[in-house]
Amino acid sequence: MIAFYGMGLLGSNFVRALLERGETVHVWNRTTERARALEADGAVCFEDPAEAARGAERVHLTLSDDDTVDAVLERARAGFDDRVIVVDHTTTSRTGTAERVRRWTADGIAFQHAPVFMGPANARQGTGWMLASGDRARFAAIEPELAKMTGKVVYLGPEPDRAAAFKLMGNLFLMAMTTGLVEMLSLAKAMGVEADEAASMFDWLNFGASVPARIGRILEADFDHPSWELAMARKDARLMMEEAGRAEVPLAIIPAIAREMDRWIERGHAHDDWTVIAKDVLG
Repeated sequence: MIAFYGMGLLGSNFVRALLERGETVHVWNRTTERARALEADGAVCFEDPAEAARGAERVHLTLSDDDTVDAVLERARAGFDDRVIVVDHTTTSRTGTAERVRRWTADGIAFQHAPVFMGPANARQGTGWMLASGDRARFAAIEPELAKMTGKVVYLGPEPDRAAAFKLMGNLFLMAMTTGLVEMLSLAKAMGVEADEAASMFDWLNFGASVPARIGRILEADFDHPSWELAMARKDARLMMEEAGRAEVPLAIIPAIAREMDRWIERGHAHDDWTVIAKDVLG
């Protein structure tokens, strides 16, 4: 039997997929109605997280943050037996995750952090990516069950908080990418290009394919042989801001990037490759 806490979009679809595979699932949510809605799919709803956990082989969590995870687990503790494995899919801090694993391990409870790059549809279909790190033997014991929940499970090493770090790094990139798309549409609006027309650029120009080469160039740190000089990149940023300014369309990230470019130009790197802005990070 499995207990599952947190019946948001992700958690509820994880539960539906588990039920469709024939698992018995106890569910709990702070707002009981959201958990009770899954009874129609075959779940058993509980108002007390400790009661939901009684007899469970695994307890899964998809909650909001570190404090919520800690609070719910403390409420559920009385229902745990010594063979239970806690699997936390919540995006949490690296520091909080490390302390949580240390604390529960000291109490004799196996704790596996397994954050995901998955949306609700992925959870229902068993696709996407699940990350894991920590004790190798503990991970190996649970990996077959985790693999049923996702398209790919990526083990990142023995540090218990490493998966948390990679999840935050990945989310940062997704936020930056999405904001970049919004910024592109903002510039398109300023220049009189319709949003769907602007988006059609991706039909013939695959920027995503360039990401491995771009990160490779950054890691090489060969700033003296530019493919795009910092000064020229800064000029382009100026043109973008001028076009947006004429139309009174606000830009969020290009002005910040321009300020960072200016900082490096002032340090004498105008004719280096513009990836020189990563130099301090790599040093």
